[in-house]
Amino acid sequence: MSAIRKLLILDGIAGAPLGRELQEAFQESGVETAHVDCLQQAMKPLYGVRSAWAKLRNRESGGDSFYFLPRLLEKDLRAWLACEQPSHILVVGFIYKFFDPALLRRLADEAGIALLLYDTDTCNLYDRRREFIFFIERELPVYQHIFSFSRVTTRFFQDTRQLSASFLPFGAKPIAGLPAASDDKPLDALFVGSCDLRRIFLLEGIRDHVSIRGNRWRRNLPLMSAPLRQRVDDRPVWGAELHQMLDQAKIVLNITRTDFHGAETGINLRIFEALAAGCFLLTDHCDELATLFALGEEIETYRSAAELGEKVRHYLAHTEARSRIANQGHAAFRASHTWKHRVADILHFLQHGQPQGGSSHLPADADGGH
Repeated sequence: MSAIRKLLILDGIAGAPLGRELQEAFQESGVETAHVDCLQQAMKPLYGVRSAWAKLRNRESGGDSFYFLPRLLEKDLRAWLACEQPSHILVVGFIYKFFDPALLRRLADEAGIALLLYDTDTCNLYDRRREFIFFIERELPVYQHIFSFSRVTTRFFQDTRQLSASFLPFGAKPIAGLPAASDDKPLDALFVGSCDLRRIFLLEGIRDHVSIRGNRWRRNLPLMSAPLRQRVDDRPVWGAELHQMLDQAKIVLNITRTDFHGAETGINLRIFEALAAGCFLLTDHCDELATLFALGEEIETYRSAAELGEKVRHYLAHTEARSRIANQGHAAFRASHTWKHRVADILHFLQHGQPQGGSSHLPADADGGH
């Protein structure tokens, strides 16, 4: 696969800043890069009505297949390709909600464009069987290469689907004005993320210490104790506001969603955001983490609700240990886990067809992939 002359990022998850931050990192690395936020584009006329009608007809047909009407206009996709004339397209997350993947593949072939995916959301589809099957059968095969956030999904793509895939964990953008570990911070432990039953169960055990921010908590209030409900602010948070919240917490918690945990993967975006901000991070254990970080030295982990409670109480009482791990975690982030590092791995792979040799933060799999 050739080096990138110009990159077009088609961002399917622009509610998060990931796509924009990747664009900045590519540009800082000398790659001309354009970004399209698919969620902000004009939809097909009467899309809502047409989509509902199509789904109804599909349901009445008695079929078990997944049906989703792409919401964006083919002419707009053609216009972006004609205007930007990219050598490579990088889809972030997915494209099927916006365009037919086969259409994107056909237009890319016609223009001689390499088509790549950064898989960020596969685990979020595990409990939606028909949609997940549609994604792996109809979208994934259109890409010439897939970079995936998880070793588990990378091996699934390689071994089960015989797809060209390599491991590319998330990164983050460095943050200025790092917080210091201090007992003066107003929040003992902070959890930021959407509601999930596993998260409720674990947070109940530390409800006297935790503050929660994210969406979909209010609809699950009947599943929560009265004290935990008082700890919830049911609003999503990103960007500068997120960084300000991280700065206020002695401990930043990461609790993977049920589907992630069930797949034995726990390397989500929050890990890198917390380390970028210089925070002390306490996250649930998974084997993948040990390939990226020194556990107990750069980040801290727990394996059960009991251990979570024990470590929250321990590190609240030991500021110096908390500070040491936070500083070493931030140093590891700066050395190996910024988006600029991830872009360097992508560029090296595209030019040489293999990961960078001797990379300490992305050890190679036995088959030569990341």
